[in-house]
Amino acid sequence: MSLRDLPSVESLLQSETGRKTAGEFGRSLTLQAIQEQLQIARESIQAGDSTPSSEGILSHVRATLEQWLSTSLVPVINATGVILHTNLGRAPLCESAQIAIREISRGYSTLEYNLARGARGKREVHAEGLLQKITGAEAALVVNNNAAAVLLALTALARRKEVLVSRSQLIEIGGGFRIPDVMRQSGAKLIEVGTTNRTHLSDFESAINERTALILRAHHSNFKIVGFTTEPPLEELVRLGEEHAVPVLDDLGSGALLDTARFGLGHEPTVQESLQAGAPLIAFSGDKLLGGPQAGIIVGERALVERLRKHPLARALRPDKLCLAALCATLQHYLREEAVTAIPVWRMISVDEKTLQKRAHRWTAQVGQGEVIASRSTVGGGSLPEETLPTRVMAIETRHPNAFTKHLRSAEPALIARIEEDRVVLDPRTVLEEQDEAVIRVLKQSLPRRSGQK
Repeated sequence: MSLRDLPSVESLLQSETGRKTAGEFGRSLTLQAIQEQLQIARESIQAGDSTPSSEGILSHVRATLEQWLSTSLVPVINATGVILHTNLGRAPLCESAQIAIREISRGYSTLEYNLARGARGKREVHAEGLLQKITGAEAALVVNNNAAAVLLALTALARRKEVLVSRSQLIEIGGGFRIPDVMRQSGAKLIEVGTTNRTHLSDFESAINERTALILRAHHSNFKIVGFTTEPPLEELVRLGEEHAVPVLDDLGSGALLDTARFGLGHEPTVQESLQAGAPLIAFSGDKLLGGPQAGIIVGERALVERLRKHPLARALRPDKLCLAALCATLQHYLREEAVTAIPVWRMISVDEKTLQKRAHRWTAQVGQGEVIASRSTVGGGSLPEETLPTRVMAIETRHPNAFTKHLRSAEPALIARIEEDRVVLDPRTVLEEQDEAVIRVLKQSLPRRSGQK
């Protein structure tokens, strides 16, 4: 057990296995892995362990290299029943958006090039026309997410000035995104009006002064205030703002372009309704109920949108070609009035219980275990808090549900389920139909065979 018995770096590199490993992973990276494993070996010998062989060290080198080059961002199957699962990437993209990304990513594109003029163009034009037609807004601007949209609006319109917000709307959503923090970062001064549960129009009116730059209405997103509550309607805020030349920024968040009440859910405020109420500026997400890629979308009066477009921060927050390609493809389905059938989020929301029951029964029949029971799915993604949809799920009895769900997460592909009343539950609502065979395969591999099964 001597450090002198350890092979040198060069001898390991020049061995047959070392040369093969370096050829596969690159000499520089292999060298780093060898050095790391030799250091581990030295510490192990000093602790009293035996000297590892050269092949043993190189075996660990290969394992280290494979770990270094593995990616942690991988596809999973969402069987949780949460449609807009933020941790799992929110909205899955429609087929046309996937095709658009592939086509645009394969080569060059007209991202900032005008084919007709043969000169430089603007990336804003690709989505703006579609958004104008869908919503009826005068102008539109796309940035990289809705937090960025709100930050840009506050910075461009209210820096070193005051913004009025109801205390009932000082929200925090996933990832620690807080309205007061964003306000502070923008350089705007937050002026809280009203109380936690009741804010009146007069509270806003009494707070307006010559330093007031904006009135912000923030959608409650992922919570509800119930009971003795009051908030002024958007129409009243808009009229008040017009009287004092103070624009209203309506932060809708979820980006609903369709009425969720059509599908048995509560009503989520739509972009079109905000525009009809007269809101001069509206911000919302592209990857929530809109069903597209991560994006922040701003629509409204042209003069205000142009002020945002010309602000230096807009360049730092602009979307790339892949985002715009996917967003435009998604928006086209709304124009063609086919969003419910073409966009996965809306297919999941609108699917009937009979179809879900049929799929769940097929899973149990193919796997040979589990039962189909009634349950509830949720929309998620900061949309429609406490609203659920009736569903049929596959429920599996197991002595160790946490261990079993962990085992499912280690499968290929990873299968993400939920635990309900000590049973592992898989909801077909959020599983794409083309993933059914993979669900069945993973469950067959993961569940112990019962006696009598072949």
